[in-house]
Amino acid sequence: MATYDWFFNMLGLRDWCDAGTSKAPMSMADLLNKTGNAEAPPFYDVPFPSLDALNDACGQITQTRDVVKGLEEGFLAVRPALRTMLDPITQPLSWMLDGTLYVFTEAPWFLIMASILIVVWYATRSKSVVLFNLFCLSFFSLVDHFEPAMETLAVILVCTVISALFGVPIGIAMSKSNRLQKSIIPILDLLQTLPTFVYLIPLIFLFPIGESRLYGIAITLYAIVPIIRLTDLGIRLVDQDVVEAGNAFGMSPGQKLGKVEMPLALPNIMAGLNQTIMMSLAMVVIASMVTAPGLGVLVLRGIRNLELGVGLMAGICIVLLAVMLDRTSKAALSRIDRAKSKTS
Repeated sequence: MATYDWFFNMLGLRDWCDAGTSKAPMSMADLLNKTGNAEAPPFYDVPFPSLDALNDACGQITQTRDVVKGLEEGFLAVRPALRTMLDPITQPLSWMLDGTLYVFTEAPWFLIMASILIVVWYATRSKSVVLFNLFCLSFFSLVDHFEPAMETLAVILVCTVISALFGVPIGIAMSKSNRLQKSIIPILDLLQTLPTFVYLIPLIFLFPIGESRLYGIAITLYAIVPIIRLTDLGIRLVDQDVVEAGNAFGMSPGQKLGKVEMPLALPNIMAGLNQTIMMSLAMVVIASMVTAPGLGVLVLRGIRNLELGVGLMAGICIVLLAVMLDRTSKAALSRIDRAKSKTS
């Protein structure tokens, strides 16, 4: 006798339940239950009324495996329509990733290093940050990890740019509409709390493994949340007296946004960009499981083949790359703050 037989008997549904009973031979436990020789479980061992437990008492109740199978079949049924819709939208992401990877891997090492140091100097105007970047790049070259490090940097660059292009306008729109903010925040919470591996499961079935947009979409979805949140927060924290002054001068909403709100919110936006870069780096290592190139491939190789040295060296390079990006973005933010304090 199943645990919840009494419930369906009380509702008078026994005949309906028995109509769905399987015709397969009874198990030994079922035979013992039918003869009354089975021991009753203790009161503290009563199972929760889950689908499987209710199915034991009523064959018409669906089982958990049927729900899982239905979920899978439903996703596979809408997959062709999703691919038709997403293919033209996401194809530019593949072109950007492939093109950037080609440039970072095929250009001479000295041109790549010089270009990175020039960009760092222009963004930070800090000799110490430039020297630290030079040290990191030289270390990558010294241990023959320059190419995978540049592949990782290329993927991070593209995904960060995409996150900024979409994240900043979304954050601005959220700051202007409380209703829109309330509708988007649950989506951001979902993206931020979803385990990283879960991002990859539906994408694997939507795009071929060899396509770069597979890992590009996963990285972008994972990394876009901070810049959206901090853009929204930064604009909402702008002093309303300053905004009222802009209204008094007859500024249009676009002029207020471009000349008042965005400059004052820029430190928060840059902090969001810094977090987006760090989250892109974290995700690009995990995305190596779906052919994302770079240092993550070496980490994965070290785990698979138990090559401790390979994994440790790749991990050291990832740490240096993370510190390099973090120092550069924070130095750029400090420069913006200094320029802001001078003008004020």
